[in-house]
Amino acid sequence: MAVSHRLLRPATTTIKNTFSSLFIRSLSSSSSGSSLDPKIDLEEAAAQLGKSSSTSTSPYKGRNFHWVFLGCPGVGKGTYASRLSSLLGVPHIATGDLVREELSSSGLLSSQLKELVNHGKLVPDEFIISLLSKRLQAGKDKGESGYILDGFPRTVTQAEILEGVTNIDLVINLKLREEALLAKCLGRRICSECGGNYNVACIDIKGDDDTPRMYMPPLLPPPNCESKLISRADDTEEVVKERLRIYNKMTQPVEEFYKKRGKLLEFELPGGIPESWARLLRALHLEDDKQSAIA
Repeated sequence: MAVSHRLLRPATTTIKNTFSSLFIRSLSSSSSGSSLDPKIDLEEAAAQLGKSSSTSTSPYKGRNFHWVFLGCPGVGKGTYASRLSSLLGVPHIATGDLVREELSSSGLLSSQLKELVNHGKLVPDEFIISLLSKRLQAGKDKGESGYILDGFPRTVTQAEILEGVTNIDLVINLKLREEALLAKCLGRRICSECGGNYNVACIDIKGDDDTPRMYMPPLLPPPNCESKLISRADDTEEVVKERLRIYNKMTQPVEEFYKKRGKLLEFELPGGIPESWARLLRALHLEDDKQSAIA
């Protein structure tokens, strides 16, 4: 299986069309796996995807949010995307979760993916697009309208494919100092019993004339989970640094792609959730009556 570094080459029209065809066929196929005419029009596919209606009770119901979260591994995309998902009444779709679900299955493909992930490599485009396509189709079948994507797109090729089948309204690019990112990733823990996510790192970075002090308290587990905490296999200093290096190299062009289209919102996280959540809502021109309680 080809690894992600080959994707750094400029994408040809043939490659893009091939991926787009795969993306649309998966979006438009029935659960029985029937194939679709490969000549289907991209605009028609996008229109069909947008016809579903939301059943959410969110105060923002009726506004079809199509948002993307960008940001280095460990920056907190999942945390903030999940909170916004609840507030806006649209699903949070994390490609990392889709990959981990596949990794938990058995078979040759799963073992090959584990080899890539455990060495800090990115999963190839073809596989990510296939997983995401199936998830979007499943949501459409359930009547979902809108979504918040987390972890996709990571390359310009992926961004072009996504642009061909749906209209992204906003791309939120979360930023955090690398020192804090590394500490956060190394402090991540998962309860092996309930699946809860926690972080044992207490981040306290002194400020100077140019940057303010940053304090992020640990997110500790309840007593019944303390003895069941495990670390992800890929959360080692060597692997985390490699992931950050790959991310910065591959995703900078994606940031430029959306910046040129006027869709990129850069947001520097000032600290932990209580401080950052309220500021993020203000940057997005949103309100949350429960923000003080959930922060």
